[in-house]
Amino acid sequence: MDLERKALGLGNKPALVLIDMINGFTSSACALGTDCPEVVAANKILLDEFRAKGLPVLYTTVVYHSDDEATVFRDRINALNVLTPDSDWVKVDDRLAPIDGEPVIEKCWASGFFKTDLDERLRAQGVDSIVVTGLTTSGCVRATVVDGLQNNYQVVVAEEAVGDRNQEAHAANLHDMHAKYAEVQKVQDVLDHLGQL
Repeated sequence: MDLERKALGLGNKPALVLIDMINGFTSSACALGTDCPEVVAANKILLDEFRAKGLPVLYTTVVYHSDDEATVFRDRINALNVLTPDSDWVKVDDRLAPIDGEPVIEKCWASGFFKTDLDERLRAQGVDSIVVTGLTTSGCVRATVVDGLQNNYQVVVAEEAVGDRNQEAHAANLHDMHAKYAEVQKVQDVLDHLGQL
């Protein structure tokens, strides 16, 4: 049975954080990826609205510059070794390409916050809440959501804008995040909130 909880939603200065919407994860041509055009489309809707409102947009990607980075993670999942700086797999999917002023933050582990400057970038822009989207629900999305809460942000997960190769894991992690760490909302609910700002 889930704990009683209070719905917080978004604050007055939300940012959109797109987690690993990179070629290596949005294409089944990569061992790490899965074709997910519906997730890409949902991200595009949110991206367009955040840009129209002049709200912060930040991306993450996974890049390994040397063999001594994230060695245990890479030993567990050898397919991660294709994510090198010169690879197209680490580039943001062209359908969601960043524009000037939208940083792509490199990370080596699951969370967008862990050993990156994501928190500092959000604080510098006065962000009080984040909408987390991307891939995968049970992996990097969940890790970022938990760390978002632990960095004292109100966190919303846009349900149609996250995805996972394992649908059971996707559903279970959406349930867990909503129960403990974040609000899981439909994309339209997020758009409605942005319309009130």
